[in-house]
Amino acid sequence: MTAKEFILNLPNRVNPAALTDLDSNFHFDISGPNGGQFTVVVGGGEVNVESGLIGDPKCTVSVSDANLEALISGKLNPMMAMMMGKIKVSNTTEMMKYAKILGLL
Repeated sequence: MTAKEFILNLPNRVNPAALTDLDSNFHFDISGPNGGQFTVVVGGGEVNVESGLIGDPKCTVSVSDANLEALISGKLNPMMAMMMGKIKVSNTTEMMKYAKILGLL
């Protein structure tokens, strides 16, 4: 699965029951041919993904498509990737609340 496919398919993979009382806005800036810029909005018990960077994010994630693909396939440890600068997260507290729900852990 490419990084772009992963982001675009988030609404279909996230369990709505896990989203109760959650509300956030993420910007994903994914470099490389299988990337792009995406806004992921969590709210109202659902996840919505839009192309482009829309609104004010609570967390911005910058990563290459190759590193995101390695992360979601389990070949790259998320904590090590952050410490090594392979993934840049503007608000780690916000990301940690949602990482497992979104399938990033």
